[in-house]
Amino acid sequence: MKTCAVVGAGLRGQFAYPPYVKEYGGLKFVAVADLIPGRIESFKKEYNISDDMCFETAEELLQQPKLADAIIIATMDQDHYQEAISAIKLGYDILLEKPISPSLKECLEIERLAKEYNTKIIVCHVLRYTPFYKKLKELLDNKILGQIINVEAMENVGHWHQAHSFVRGNWRNEATSSPMILQKCCHDLDIYTWLINSEAEYLSSFGDLAYFNESNAPKDSPKCCLDNCPNRNNCRYDVYKTYLTDDIGWPTNAIGTDMSIEGRTKSLRETSYGNCVFHSDNTVVDHQTINIKYKNGVTMVFTMTAFTEDCNRTLRIMGTKGEIKADMNKNYIEFIDFLEGRKEVFEIEKQSKGHGGGDFGIMHDFIGLLNDEMKNTNPITGSVHSHILAFAADESRNTNKTINIDEFVKKNI
Repeated sequence: MKTCAVVGAGLRGQFAYPPYVKEYGGLKFVAVADLIPGRIESFKKEYNISDDMCFETAEELLQQPKLADAIIIATMDQDHYQEAISAIKLGYDILLEKPISPSLKECLEIERLAKEYNTKIIVCHVLRYTPFYKKLKELLDNKILGQIINVEAMENVGHWHQAHSFVRGNWRNEATSSPMILQKCCHDLDIYTWLINSEAEYLSSFGDLAYFNESNAPKDSPKCCLDNCPNRNNCRYDVYKTYLTDDIGWPTNAIGTDMSIEGRTKSLRETSYGNCVFHSDNTVVDHQTINIKYKNGVTMVFTMTAFTEDCNRTLRIMGTKGEIKADMNKNYIEFIDFLEGRKEVFEIEKQSKGHGGGDFGIMHDFIGLLNDEMKNTNPITGSVHSHILAFAADESRNTNKTINIDEFVKKNI
């Protein structure tokens, strides 16, 4: 049986991917590293890791001789590059959390080294591994729409998810994480490029941080929500409503390890999760639209917005023979045939696992790849292209210019 180490035993590195092994087997975890002792202790007990294979930092683990066949890298965005480079040179095969890196040059360097060392590497674009998008891919490859003409797609982040992850949370500030369009939406840019089956040629983008900033702060609102804010009753983002309820599932369980009221209150005092959403140090956009022209002639409009109640992905795909309307959360794909005027509905079985079944789907394929039982259905080159589009979108947004993708890549090599 192949063995695996984990660096970053947080929500993704401990609760998204490893549970597949508890349920289906096929891989043995032998080492773990995390900055938070409580996470190490939890992972150690769950997967029977010996004390001498528990490390306080990813750097410490990666300074050892190779400890396993593979490694899951699920640390913060800015740490991925050095960890991935070290893991490649040590001979690990890698499951790498997205984004690959918040630097385009670093993404391209990881791609180059992975090819040079013949590393098996899968970037966690988990949507490719969901029954929902697999069915869409099957329909499009079977030419049910004829020639695809254009696509409208939306990433409905959800106002509450935006507030938790991108205003108060780890991905709130570009200087310490990544641009929003990279961190959140490289998923989308990957999946739609895969469905359209072409690389992008031109791109333009617009967006900014319109609402979650100090200009919209209610009068007399304190920096910390716990400090007797006079606007509590009228604020959807009040921390008492969000984190100090009887519900200790996500997102509450992301603010700390002690889920008692006292423990959660302490975490809110000591971390950015207690910030007023209008007085945080967030810099990432809360809405952005991208227009893409692909090399095969397909055009796409993609919108990411915080200002929705639902947290889901919706899309329309228009072709010469018909139209598809789809909603990932509802597991619903509707095809309208132009010639016959008929409608056909494909209902995808609801998935109980994360990201519509994608978290377990990618682990299934990763283990199969390690055992040479299947080919890599998402080589790193495809993942890097989605990152290129995200970086180009941010440049376009900041310069108000249309970007030629091939020229953009040449400029950044």
